[in-house]
Amino acid sequence: MSAFASNTIAIIDYGMGNLHSVASAFEKVAPDAHVLVTSDIVAIKAADRVVLPGVGAIRDCVGEIRRLGFDTLVLDVIASGKPVLGICVGMQVLMQSSEENDGIDCLNILPGVVKFFGKKLHDTSGEHLKVPHMGWNQVDHLPVKGKVHPLWAGIEQGSRFYFVHSYYVDAADDQQVAGRCHYSRDFAVALSHENLFAVQFHPEKSHDNGLQLLKNFSSWNGKTV
Repeated sequence: MSAFASNTIAIIDYGMGNLHSVASAFEKVAPDAHVLVTSDIVAIKAADRVVLPGVGAIRDCVGEIRRLGFDTLVLDVIASGKPVLGICVGMQVLMQSSEENDGIDCLNILPGVVKFFGKKLHDTSGEHLKVPHMGWNQVDHLPVKGKVHPLWAGIEQGSRFYFVHSYYVDAADDQQVAGRCHYSRDFAVALSHENLFAVQFHPEKSHDNGLQLLKNFSSWNGKTV
C-alpha cells in the first residue's frame, strides 16, 4: 500500500483549520492509519504523511505558522520526501505573497501570488457572481509530467468540489498546476511539486470526490510518476 513502513498522518495544529473534520475524513477513508492532530514538531517529523490545513485570515495563519516555527518544519518535511498535502489557506500560505490583509509575505515555497477575486464579478452571460466563491464548482485535472496526478485516481474529470474563499492562487509555474477551476476567470485550485500537493477546495467537505482524494493521499508514495 505505502512506500513507508507505517502510516501515520499528522495534521498540523497551529490553531486554524478544520482540523477535526479533516481528521474524521481521514479516519473514514484510511481506517488502518494513525491520524494525529498535533502541534508537536517531533511527532510531525516522525509521521509518514503531513497535512497543512488552514481557514480564516492569511495574516493570522502565516503569523502563527512562523511563531511556532512551522515554516521551517514544513520545509524540512517537504525536503524529507514525505507526502505533504495543503488544504485551502494551507495552499495559499505556500505562495510568495497574498493581497489579503493589505498585502502579506507568505512562506515562499511555491512561485506565485494570492489575489482578490474583486467586488464586481460577472460570468460570461453578465450574471453577478458573489464573493466569496462559496459552494460547488467543477475542477479540471491537468497533467503533471505528462500524466494525471496520482491524487486524482478514481475521480472523474470535471468533478465538483466544495469551495469557500475570496482569494485565489495565481500560479507562476504552469507546470505545477494540477487542477483548474473557473469563477469569472480560470485559476489554479491544485498545485503539485514533487511530494507536495495542495488544493484550494475543501476535500473533507466534498463528499465522495473529496474523500477519494484523501484516500489517495493516505496511500500516495509522494511521487508523480
